[in-house]
Amino acid sequence: MTFKTIIEPFRIKTVERIRLTTPEEREAFLQNAHYNPFLLHSTEVIIDLLTDSGTSAMSSEQWAGIMRGDESYAGATSWLRMEKAVQDLTGCPYILPTHQGRAAEHLLYSRIGGPGKVFISNTHFDTTRANIEFSGAMAIDCPIPENSNPSLLHPFKGNLDIGKLEENITLHGAANIAAVILTVTNNSGGGQPVSMENARAVSNICKKHGIRFILDACRIAENAWFIKHQEAGFENVSYREIAQQMFALSDGCIMSAKKDALVNMGGFLALRDLDLAVICRTVLIVTEGFSTYGGLSGRDMEAIAIGLEEVFDTDYLNYRIKSTAYLADKLHALGIPIMRPAGGHAVYVDARAFYPDIPLDQYPGQVMACELYRLGGIRCCEIGSVMFGKYDAEGQLIPAKMDLVRLAIPRRVYTQSHVDYVVEAFGELAKSRDQKDGFRIAYEPPFLRHFTARFEPAS
Repeated sequence: MTFKTIIEPFRIKTVERIRLTTPEEREAFLQNAHYNPFLLHSTEVIIDLLTDSGTSAMSSEQWAGIMRGDESYAGATSWLRMEKAVQDLTGCPYILPTHQGRAAEHLLYSRIGGPGKVFISNTHFDTTRANIEFSGAMAIDCPIPENSNPSLLHPFKGNLDIGKLEENITLHGAANIAAVILTVTNNSGGGQPVSMENARAVSNICKKHGIRFILDACRIAENAWFIKHQEAGFENVSYREIAQQMFALSDGCIMSAKKDALVNMGGFLALRDLDLAVICRTVLIVTEGFSTYGGLSGRDMEAIAIGLEEVFDTDYLNYRIKSTAYLADKLHALGIPIMRPAGGHAVYVDARAFYPDIPLDQYPGQVMACELYRLGGIRCCEIGSVMFGKYDAEGQLIPAKMDLVRLAIPRRVYTQSHVDYVVEAFGELAKSRDQKDGFRIAYEPPFLRHFTARFEPAS
């Protein structure tokens, strides 16, 4: 018998206090943060859905591993355990530990990028694009057309458009393509999964043209769940084996362990090319630390090795995907426009559709993020024209393709009552959607502006 109620496949042993703030307090906090949720203090937040990165609750086994952490400078046993865990999963022989995913991005993309180089992806995320563009290279997104329609149901809306990939290779020349990056799941594209068929097609095209194929694999376990349940031929393949098959298609991978390795800090770069690994390892030693710890402590490496095993647990992955779908289904039933179907790690709300009267240059996604905080103390993240918007030669905003708000769900942290609270807040938000004004940017840095930009009411 299968029960309808989704239960957490774990018991709670330690709790962390949440301060239940008042609407008046939150209004003052929001003004002090210049209407940017990234600038709020964590103690001012009731439900924190800003990111799923580094916000996981670690297991008793991981905490036990932390106590075993070997902090030797070179050749620590904790490093050997992490190295073996990553090699067994990815099949890559050369593993470079870093303090998080963006450090691994910098190691690789600053080496293979530079002026005149082009990177192609299903959708580059913010730090990926920043590392690429900071090197002087160009980042091109090639999601399938279905991805730009939030309400359209498609099992693998995270796929890379194969036709556009071929067009861009012809346009820019294979010798100028530094890498094709397949992000699984497609975070900026609504957290949508990528099929194995699509990954194989990308791999074959890259091999044909002699182009490096890199997996951004920080949510590959969640992606494996969708392949097993939605792609023919994988019904009897384990989640771990599905992930291994996808890794085998690539020339290497980058992973922020702060997602599907279930830890609060860490990442790695894994490569098959010895010469490239040596170049990146030299930079690792200069910028992060020695090659057997990078930017990590032994404790971190122990937790990563254990997390890479735990994340493929059947009960955990079923709970993870279905609890995210629970939130999506509840919001959809309320008439809230969301990216459908639900992804694995987050629910993406279509702020552009929710606030059709707010001009795009007044950032409807930022309005929604601020209003959710005002109403319920819920912190979330705009993924739209604040994060990805550009300016034309006259300084006018070129909006992002979509204005989404991401409700990223930390792993093993919140219960169903917390999620029901979020749903209730959206019900209240819908009652006053026609009474909201937009924002203008009062200050922004040249890169990754969404982290530190300051806003003021447009009116």
